[in-house]
Amino acid sequence: MAEDVRDWELETKLVRGGLTRTPYGEISEALFLTQSFAYDTAGAADRRFSGEEPGFIYQRFGNPTTAMFEERLALLEGAEVCRATASGMAAVHVALQGLVRAGDHIVAGRALFGSCRWILSDWMGRFGVEVTYVDATDLEAWKNAVRPNTKAFLVETPANPLLEVTAIGAVADIAHAAGAKLVVDNVFATPVFQKPLALGADVVVYSATKHIDGQGRVLGGAILGAEQVMTEAYKDILRHTGPALSPFNAWVLLKGLETLDLRVRRQAENASKIAEVIASHGKAKQVLYPGRPDHPQAAIIANQMTGGGNVVAFDLGSREAAWRFLDALAIVDISNNLGDAKSMATHPSTTTHRSMPEEQRLEIGLTQGWVRMSVGLEGVGDLSRDVSRALDAA
Repeated sequence: MAEDVRDWELETKLVRGGLTRTPYGEISEALFLTQSFAYDTAGAADRRFSGEEPGFIYQRFGNPTTAMFEERLALLEGAEVCRATASGMAAVHVALQGLVRAGDHIVAGRALFGSCRWILSDWMGRFGVEVTYVDATDLEAWKNAVRPNTKAFLVETPANPLLEVTAIGAVADIAHAAGAKLVVDNVFATPVFQKPLALGADVVVYSATKHIDGQGRVLGGAILGAEQVMTEAYKDILRHTGPALSPFNAWVLLKGLETLDLRVRRQAENASKIAEVIASHGKAKQVLYPGRPDHPQAAIIANQMTGGGNVVAFDLGSREAAWRFLDALAIVDISNNLGDAKSMATHPSTTTHRSMPEEQRLEIGLTQGWVRMSVGLEGVGDLSRDVSRALDAA
């Protein structure tokens, strides 16, 4: 009997979704390292390029290995279409650029990754697109920011680096009432713990570099949504500007998806325990973790997330204390990545959000004392000891 893959359990989708085998019957997905494809006749090439005949044309437009990754992630997300990109930032850039043109307006939550903020503040203005930033937790602020020319909303939830959480459904309603599309960066929650499309978002973006790879190997990104918006907004820009994902990277990300559920659930368990260790120590002025009842948006989290993720943020009061903490770590690495099997900690003000002017960092509450920690798969006892010792040094 034929199986409807949409009815599979999450774990089965992650292992078998999108799998297409060659006549050789390989178990591991085939890696197609080819730039272009051959046609039996000139007429066949004509039909392929015109769209009359399905098939691959050029790696920039599509590749069998990349297509398997896209189909698997779409199945996991509950999206009609997924398009892979070379990095998470390529996904964010295309997701926004495809929705606007000169004279349009974007509303964005002000708590954003530094490069996302640069795209909005520095890049979009060069093409005549205006941007308004709002407190993403304030629904009235979203409503008041809308203009007749507003075409897109952008929100990270949980946001980088202080884990602010936005009510996706409520913001989606505001966007749709204004005739705009809501783009959600879901990288911190992962598709395991949060489903933005089901909550009302129009477009979801990922840095697949993070949890989807999860082992520090390759860059990648993805844009997901309904077939109509993916075709109208993104088909041509992806085809002609070339932010294509490497087939090798797509293959690595396919293998990462097989263990995504196992990894992020264990990482979230570890992160919850580490957040408690930090809170109990007394050195931190504030500890933020989406799984804790004292999170400022705990009620929203309970409504739209099924897990807290693996990132903890905490304020040690000063840059000097934050750096002493980082320098005292013996197991946890100092690194700006996240979602990796290895635990990592960083000082956002001087790394991931360095490009933001200080006044913008202060707008989102990012003072020099904050540390962002991505909790990995090490033994939680070892991590607790390492973190406690570093807090003593702070």
